[in-house]
Amino acid sequence: QPSLQTLLSSFYECRYKELLTALCEVTDSLGRDVYLRPHAKYVFREVRVRAYAQFLTAYKSVTMSRMAEQFGVSDAFLDEELCTLIAADRVNARMDKAGGIVETTRPDVKSALFVKTVKEGDALLNRIQKLSKIVDV
Repeated sequence: QPSLQTLLSSFYECRYKELLTALCEVTDSLGRDVYLRPHAKYVFREVRVRAYAQFLTAYKSVTMSRMAEQFGVSDAFLDEELCTLIAADRVNARMDKAGGIVETTRPDVKSALFVKTVKEGDALLNRIQKLSKIVDV
């Protein structure tokens, strides 16, 4: 399908306005398929999330108007969508609504791994202590 090819090539080449146009066409065709219809909204949302994340990785901060221009959507739509995605922790960014700026936040992988390891270690120690109480009784 030409629209699927356009979708993939525009995502790969970071042409986001074309990406959203092709995404609408692909989602419409998915909606007409009896087996894929239940998944059309999911595909539409996930491709947009990936596109926003891909766009933001190239910037430390970017204005909302510039991002909306690149995606071919209104500032209000992008503002609402990014607020939802940031709140759901789907996009690593912060928004300055007063200044109209989106700032990317780079997740610190080492710190996250350390916190995860400490939590797992605490859980293991708790289980061992509970087991030792059962064995001593």
